Amino acid sequence: MSAIAAPALAAADDAPRTAQLGMWIFLGTEVLFFGGLFVAYAVGRAHWPHGFAVASRHTDVVLGTVNTAVLLTSSAIVAFAVACADHPAQRRWTALALWATAALGVVFLAIKGVEYAHEWSEHLFPLADFALTEPGAELFWVLYFVMTILHSVHLLIGIVGVAAFARATGAGKSWPTPGRVDTMALYWHFVDIVWIVLYPLLYLVERHA
Repeated sequence: MSAIAAPALAAADDAPRTAQLGMWIFLGTEVLFFGGLFVAYAVGRAHWPHGFAVASRHTDVVLGTVNTAVLLTSSAIVAFAVACADHPAQRRWTALALWATAALGVVFLAIKGVEYAHEWSEHLFPLADFALTEPGAELFWVLYFVMTILHSVHLLIGIVGVAAFARATGAGKSWPTPGRVDTMALYWHFVDIVWIVLYPLLYLVERHA
């Protein structure tokens, strides 16, 4: 009996580490993906620094800063959820922290939607009636929308995942183990880090030009 149980216990112990390794591999591919966009941004800014500065001046730095604060707060809360997940008696707090994290993600997307509406009304989408004429400005806004929309898609995936963990944890399901909660939080932190990189690149160019 013990000879059979020992491998099963070892496999259970290795499961969280395997999941985290898989997540790290996935995040590594995401870094390469976003890295290509960052290289395109760097090349564009090097060629058209004035156009990028003028284009960045039309971003809403207030809303961008508020959204940065929202995501930083969500990262702190999801870290709290991971800490609570290690203690079965704190299961209720784990669920509440995960719900709060997902809610802050929704707040971020709502604010981003307000930004997109303003940018549409100001003809900043890179279409035929694009409002800016400076060389490089249109490229800035192409990269702005590509990067922020991709980030929002990743965040939406994170919201769905965190909400699923929150619901299952609150319902007393067994599958949201501490290791799996930690892996989900790792993905959330990655999405937050991407935004921390995007924020100065997109909103603060004019101030550093």
